[in-house]
Amino acid sequence: MLALRLLNVVAPAYFLCISLVTFVLQLFLFLPSMREDPAATPLLSPALLHGALFLFLSANALGNYVLVVQNSPDDLGAYQGSSARRAQCPTPSTHFCRVCARVTLRHDHHCFFTGNCIGRRNMRNFVLFCLYTSLACLYSMVAGVAYISAVLSVSFAHPLAFLTLLPTSISQFFSGAVLGSEMFVILMLYLWFAVGLACAGFCCHQLLLILRGQTRYQVRKGVAVRAQPWRKNLQEVFGKRWLLGLLVPMFNVGSESSKLKDK
Repeated sequence: MLALRLLNVVAPAYFLCISLVTFVLQLFLFLPSMREDPAATPLLSPALLHGALFLFLSANALGNYVLVVQNSPDDLGAYQGSSARRAQCPTPSTHFCRVCARVTLRHDHHCFFTGNCIGRRNMRNFVLFCLYTSLACLYSMVAGVAYISAVLSVSFAHPLAFLTLLPTSISQFFSGAVLGSEMFVILMLYLWFAVGLACAGFCCHQLLLILRGQTRYQVRKGVAVRAQPWRKNLQEVFGKRWLLGLLVPMFNVGSESSKLKDK
């Protein structure tokens, strides 16, 4: 339990450090290299367009991250973890989280990167957090590849060029042909690639469960769910204002869960 609580503190700090490093690299390394194009107009310069796109992706990723942390699932009581009190869970979709020390409604899982349980009230923000984090990571990887190809004169036309970049760069780094800053960017490329793919896969998995009206906890425990149309399942999580939620980080206004909360 001590290891889980320690991970619950270290994982959010790790995510925030990656976000800060990504922002610094974009602001002070990638975007300045795009401003060197003399043929670009001031309003349509690559630096301005790429900077606006990166800020949009980052603002949605961090905004939904904050909402996941703030908008905790319904707390059904600060239970201490005894078997007698855990037995008071009213429905099979509730679950006592030992890390949070509480029972949450429609529990999905505990996310260590946010330090919070994912349930009814913050599921939409969690899915959007995974979506925009994957897009921001993959976009940063593309911008980093463009920077490395320009600085080191490396061609990525061959499909295996990205896979062989790391071992080749390590040997060149120890021989002095690659600078420390360039080697750091190369390492970040693989980190962005791994985090982007993981978040994209997690987002697709969660969307599939939402369409089925299930949670990860229900699937793991074999709990049967009430069959209803997939549109109804989506509306319960994303609400009627789902399009606005895709563009601007916001609470689950207009969703079925917020209506139940108001009652």
